[in-house]
Amino acid sequence: MSMNTQKSTLSTKDDEFTELSTSALLARKYVPALHRELANNYILIKRIYKFQAVKSALSEQEKNLLKKYSFKALAETSIKQVNKELELMRNLSANEDNQTRLDADELIKIRTKELKYITASSYSKYNNELNNGYTALERYYEEISKYYS
Repeated sequence: MSMNTQKSTLSTKDDEFTELSTSALLARKYVPALHRELANNYILIKRIYKFQAVKSALSEQEKNLLKKYSFKALAETSIKQVNKELELMRNLSANEDNQTRLDADELIKIRTKELKYITASSYSKYNNELNNGYTALERYYEEISKYYS
């Protein structure tokens, strides 16, 4: 009995289609300009300086915005959760309501700030099989950045 497994051109090596492939597929759809700008900034700094300089702590306002949309801290999310969040943020940024669009912009900025902190920490204390959603955000940024090859 043979299993029919899908191979992905978006996954590395001979991986089956994975959740990280979904992150790459998300980048193939409409991507808000702010997402591209943040991705380019993230990738450029990572390539040139090999580290990210960030303020680590989220403000209470940022934490409250995450709670408003039922987002956990990036270090506590799975790849699947981050993919859902990315889809939601993209949909919110296309919303007709100005406040909703502003919230979407702020959410992606918060996620970028969290990713930069995790990267600056060399992933050491965040290396966890279940809560590795930051890898999905990083893959998404790699796919949409013009500086990644």
